[in-house]
Amino acid sequence: MKLSTPRWWYVRDDQQRRGGMSGIRMLLTPVSWIWAAVTARRIARAQPLDVGVPVICVGNLTMGGVGKTPVVRALAERLAAKGQAVHLLSRGYGGKLAGPVRVDPKVHTSADVGDEPLMLACDYPVWVARDRAAGALAAAQAGAQVIVMDDGHQNPSVKKALSLVVVDGETRGEDWPFGDGRVFPAGPMREPLATGLARADGVLVLLPADLPQADAGLIALLKGPPLLTGHLAAAQAPPKGPQVGFAGIGKPWKVERALQAAGCDLKDFAPFPDHAAYHEAALKALADRAALFNAGLVTTEKDWVRLPAAWRTRVTAWPVKAVFDDPAALDALLAKTGI
Repeated sequence: MKLSTPRWWYVRDDQQRRGGMSGIRMLLTPVSWIWAAVTARRIARAQPLDVGVPVICVGNLTMGGVGKTPVVRALAERLAAKGQAVHLLSRGYGGKLAGPVRVDPKVHTSADVGDEPLMLACDYPVWVARDRAAGALAAAQAGAQVIVMDDGHQNPSVKKALSLVVVDGETRGEDWPFGDGRVFPAGPMREPLATGLARADGVLVLLPADLPQADAGLIALLKGPPLLTGHLAAAQAPPKGPQVGFAGIGKPWKVERALQAAGCDLKDFAPFPDHAAYHEAALKALADRAALFNAGLVTTEKDWVRLPAAWRTRVTAWPVKAVFDDPAALDALLAKTGI
C-alpha cells in the first residue's frame, strides 16, 4: 500500500500549531531521533565502492518530491553535449526487478523497473539496482564514462564524484521545503538539514516556473555548498480546452499549480499517492469526471508511463524540464569531477 505525502509535513512551525498538528509531531519525534541516528551510523560506517568512473548523485534531504528526475535528465543532456557516454542509475522504486538490469522500454513496464527509469530510458541507458554499488559497477562495465544516480544522497555504498542536493523552491502560502525541520516521521527530513548539507558538493534550489527568485530566508539556510538555482519549466504547452488533471507524485498539489500557471483550463484535479498504480476503476472514475466537464485528461510523464496501454491514448502526458539559471555555474561544478 502506497501512502500519500502528508501535507502538514511542509507547514511551518507557527502554522502547524494553528492547524493542531503539534501533538502528532511531538508523538512522532522520538521515532525521528531513532531514524536520524540509524541513518548517521550507516553513513559513518560505510566503505563506498569506487567503480572507476565519476558518479554524480542527484539527491535530496526530504521525503517528498523535489524534481530530482528532471534534474537528472538535464544533467544527462549537459554531459552528453560534452561528449560523455552517460548512463543513469536508479533504485527502481515501485519495480519488482532487483537488478542490476538495463531498462528496455520495449520489454519492461513500470511494474518491472519503476516509472522514472522507464521514462528516462527512452533517451539514455538506464540501470535499476536495489544494490546501488552493483548497479554502478554494471553501468561502468557496460561503457559508461559518467553515471548520474537518481537519488542516493543518504546511500553511502558508492563513491560519489559529486553530490548535488535538490531543494524545492516553492515557499508561497503555507509551503516550506523543510517544514519545521523535523526528521521523518515527525517531519519531511531524511536527516537533519545541517548534516545533509555538510556532505553536499552543491545545492540546486528548483523553483516553479512562475516564481522568479528564491526566498531570501531559504537561501540563508543553505549556506555552505555552492548554490545554484533553476526552474521547473513546461517542456510544451498544456493541452487545449478544459482538462481534468491527476498525478501520483511526492507533492501532487505542485502539478495542479503548475498546470494552472501554464494556462491550462483545469476544471478539477485528483491527487494520488506517489508511484500509485492506476487501476481500471480509478481511471474510469477519472474519465467520468472529465465527461462532466466535456474535458480531456492530463497527467505527468511519470504518471503516464504507469497507465495501462489502452489508457495512454486517452490521457495527455504533460512533460516538464529543469532549466539551470546559470549554466556556467553548473559547468564549474561539473568541472570539479574532472569531466
